[in-house]
Amino acid sequence: MTSPILVTGGTGTLGRLLVPRLTDAGRQVRVLSRSRYESGDGAEFVQGDLAKGEALESAVDGVRVIVHCASDKRGDAQATRNLVRAVSSHSPAPHLVYVSIVGVDRISLGYFRSKLESERIVADSGLPWTTLRATQFYDLILKGVSSAAKLPLVPIPSGFRVQPLDADEVAARLADIALDPHPAGRAPDIAGPEATTAADLLRTYLHTTGRPNRKILSLRMPGTRAIRNGTLLPQGPLHTTTRTWSDFLAKTPAPA
Repeated sequence: MTSPILVTGGTGTLGRLLVPRLTDAGRQVRVLSRSRYESGDGAEFVQGDLAKGEALESAVDGVRVIVHCASDKRGDAQATRNLVRAVSSHSPAPHLVYVSIVGVDRISLGYFRSKLESERIVADSGLPWTTLRATQFYDLILKGVSSAAKLPLVPIPSGFRVQPLDADEVAARLADIALDPHPAGRAPDIAGPEATTAADLLRTYLHTTGRPNRKILSLRMPGTRAIRNGTLLPQGPLHTTTRTWSDFLAKTPAPA
């Protein structure tokens, strides 16, 4: 019987798209979650806490691939360290796939520093590993612009340069990596088809939702010079997706 693939963060934005891709490929999938879920649709849910390092040994038992999608603005590095510790003595060592952020090594904000530290923990773990850096997800951008659009004057950070993408296309790439028997180390970054600005994303959203004449307030935010200079844009080898922001908006209802 094929060994299961463990997915951390399997109920989150990315993980919930990845899990069915793996099960559709005929693989057993084990999902690690802090909350209790009923197993079903080819996925086994197990409870455990990455941040506290609780109940991880049973979660990783027998797995040959781990896709680490779980992320939290607090304690990402410690969670990754706990995961690596739980599998460090396993033989054969599982392939650890980590999802990070494009530009994480060029921005000094706290969350990015934690993600970069996690990358280093994975690379230094002694495990076979692959790290995939992705740009921002359309889902998260949609939450931001839909919330801002409720205000009389719609605020947007000025000069933010981004190349976002659909999380489902990241899930497809992650599934390919997880099913590949050869770890890649640092994989080519993955980004959307269009380099643009936060303001243009907002304008497209307002036009799509029938509010093209709404007034926009462009705000210069302190501490964001690096983002205005393009550090969130990919550099070097790149896997480019195909689904545009307009495509995403056409099929996705705005949050209530």
